[in-house]
Amino acid sequence: MINRITNLTFFMMLSVAALAQTATPPAASNGQAPQRRRNAPRPYTLTVNDVANTKVDTAKLGAAFRAVYPPFAMADGYRTKREVTMRIIDTAKDFTLKAVPGEIVANGKWLKKKKNLAVFQQSLNDALHKNWVSVDTIKKDGYSLVFINKNEKFNPTTQKNLIDTYFEVYPKLVSMFNNKATHDVVFVTDTAYKGVAETSGSRILFATKYMNKYPYDIDVVTHEGMHIVQGYGYSYGRNLVWLTEGIADYIRYKYGVDNVGSKWYLPKFKAKEQGYKDSYRVTARFFEWIDQKVKPGMIVQIDKQLREGTFKDSTWVELSGKSLDDLWAAYSANPDVTLVYSSKKQL
Repeated sequence: MINRITNLTFFMMLSVAALAQTATPPAASNGQAPQRRRNAPRPYTLTVNDVANTKVDTAKLGAAFRAVYPPFAMADGYRTKREVTMRIIDTAKDFTLKAVPGEIVANGKWLKKKKNLAVFQQSLNDALHKNWVSVDTIKKDGYSLVFINKNEKFNPTTQKNLIDTYFEVYPKLVSMFNNKATHDVVFVTDTAYKGVAETSGSRILFATKYMNKYPYDIDVVTHEGMHIVQGYGYSYGRNLVWLTEGIADYIRYKYGVDNVGSKWYLPKFKAKEQGYKDSYRVTARFFEWIDQKVKPGMIVQIDKQLREGTFKDSTWVELSGKSLDDLWAAYSANPDVTLVYSSKKQL
């Protein structure tokens, strides 16, 4: 059953995490603003430009902003503007409030009334909500999915297939690999995003241009869902992106609900053109070879160590007796592997 959200319920789901990441740190002892920690997200800020000279209580406006905007931005996407300007104007008629990412415009005469200021938080929430075509929440067997659609031309059948895939595969990934992973996930369809899909925290962003063109590629959910389950954090930097993406595609191969229907296959080995750091499907095929020819379950062990923070370069030798380069050399010499792809009739 799909329920349309018309109040703060969804924002409340995200508010704890959002505020934990964006709370303003205490001022430095010398009175200067403290330096932001490396890799820490920029804080959300509100600058009020009171053109109408209403002298409204900006503390109340700020409190409402901090309660509503950070969780909105967290769901909307990490590219959503964090620096927001609010203009209070007196030139408009029959207008109350408008809010888009990065800008809020309010009618001063409307805002000066105590009853309107008192409900400003709800009004701001409603105004931000209008940036999305729809927001639906689905709950099943202890898992929930909030589906935010930002494209009025997004195919509803594709939306249903993505939802069904989530509830079919994501709980299995959590159970098998990381039972501490969140049970509450957000899907966002976005017209501005030009890739295929990406994951940030518990939110998966889908490019509507891609999904409308390739609606059968439902196991994008499996790959991106595994990123949520991986939960490696930033401790390893970008040097191991190839490993992170390779594992996600390896899991897509192993546990995807319909790789054949998604028209997704692992590529044939090409010795002169490929390396283990090519990532995604190239790396995934190498990992399946390791699972079949070297040590079953080894990639799952590496995934666990990455999550626990115990992975190191020597892990390959400790688990298999060979270095990563030696494993790739052995794979290059004899890359044959038996591949079986999941398949089911497309919904």
